[in-house]
This record gives sequence, structure tokens and C-alpha cells, in this order.
Amino acid sequence: MKNVPIVTDCRYKGLNPVQFGSESCDPSHSFGPAVRTHWLLHYIVSGFGEFTREGVTHQLGPGQIFVIPPYLETYYEADKIRPWNYIWIGFTTDEPLPEAFSQPVISCPEAGELFNEMLSCSSRDNGRSAFLTGCLWKLMSILLEQGKSSPDYIDQALACIHSEYMQGITIKEIARRLGLDRCYFSTLFSKRLGISPCEYLVNLRLSKAVELMISHGEKPSIAAASVGYEDLYHFSKIFKKHYGASPRAYKKMHSGSS
Repeated sequence: MKNVPIVTDCRYKGLNPVQFGSESCDPSHSFGPAVRTHWLLHYIVSGFGEFTREGVTHQLGPGQIFVIPPYLETYYEADKIRPWNYIWIGFTTDEPLPEAFSQPVISCPEAGELFNEMLSCSSRDNGRSAFLTGCLWKLMSILLEQGKSSPDYIDQALACIHSEYMQGITIKEIARRLGLDRCYFSTLFSKRLGISPCEYLVNLRLSKAVELMISHGEKPSIAAASVGYEDLYHFSKIFKKHYGASPRAYKKMHSGSS
């Protein structure tokens, strides 16, 4: 039995679903050899079968995903005795995909719940494509987590700094979130970037303050508050030490330079 809801190609940027369906295959049901013009993933819910890609045949079962890239010839066939039941989704993308997509087969039982969630798209009309897009991003998250052997503390710290510098985030708080001793974290950070995390945070805040004052005409007090400095005097002191002039004097010297 096959279920294939209509999926409208909305040409979304990023991940764009173009087809979706599920099927409880008959014994020895096969498809191909053939090529697709988009990415196609089949998640095996139950049963067994074989998948051939680039001349190599893989015997597959529940919890595995077989990956069909665009314009690559593939063939797949259900088992004669215990044919598979799978859910598939096809999509186009302009995004770099997780490394797992370079492999013909992905073992990912934890994705089963998500693929079953995708089945509810049949009850959606106007929002079907958007719903499946969200599911694809969730799948990317699962595969990225699965493929990451250890956390990259510095990448996480940089992401935290750049997203929260305006909210008064501290290096102590970042180290706490990462579960690291502050001194150890500072050593890792300095070794990677050649600058301490405290210096990096200050430089980022001050450069953003300059941008607000020079490019957007904001007052020093507004710029200070917008980059995480509640105390204007403290901001002015740090700014003058860094740039050799007070925020007000610096703005006056560079007015019109943007």
C-alpha cells in the first residue's frame, strides 16, 4: 500500500521538500536502475531489502536510511519474504549537508520518530510544504549530533559571544555553560585564537559600539547599552583605553567618515 500526499514545490531557500510518501512494499518490489534530479531519503520502518549505489549492494533493515543523491544511478528491491515498509522524502537544497549524506546508508534509529511525525503532513493543506521543511531541518540536527564525536568548545563559545554580547554575557557564565573551569576555558580559547576570551568579548562590544555611533548616528549612551554596558562611565573608560579618545570625541572625529 502506497501513500503519496501532494507536495507543492515552494522553492524554499535552504531545504525545499518536493515529494513525500510511504509504502508497505510487496515482496520483491523494485525500482530502477534510475536517477533522480533531487535528494531522496528512504527511512526503513520495518522489513528488509537491498539498495545498490555506485555498484555496491547493501542489505538493509529497520532504522536505516538509504541515500539517493541527485543524478546518481541507484536500484532498490524489497526482500522476497519480509519486504520493507519505508517512508521517503525528496528535497532540493542550496545548503551544505551533514557529512553523513556522502554515505549510501545512514544507520539512525533515532530518526524513526521524526519520520513518523512527517506522516501527519497528510492532514495539512496550506502548510504541508512548510511543515516538511521544518522536519528536514530537525533531521539535519539529528544527523549532525550523531556525527559529532566531541563538542567543539571554542565554536560554542564564539556562537554564545556573538549572539549574547549585547546582553551582558560574561566569560565566567560561558565557561559555566560549557561545563569547563574558567582558567582552562581561557587557555583553550587563547591557544585557538591568540587572544583571551575577555579581550575578544571587549573588542567585539567596542567595534559594535563604534558601528552604532558612526554608521547609525547613535549616542554613546545608546551604543553602550546596546552592546552590554549598563554603566556609561565604565564603557567610556574602556573605550578611551582602547581607541585613545572618549566615545563622544571619537564620534565627533569620525562623523561623516562612514
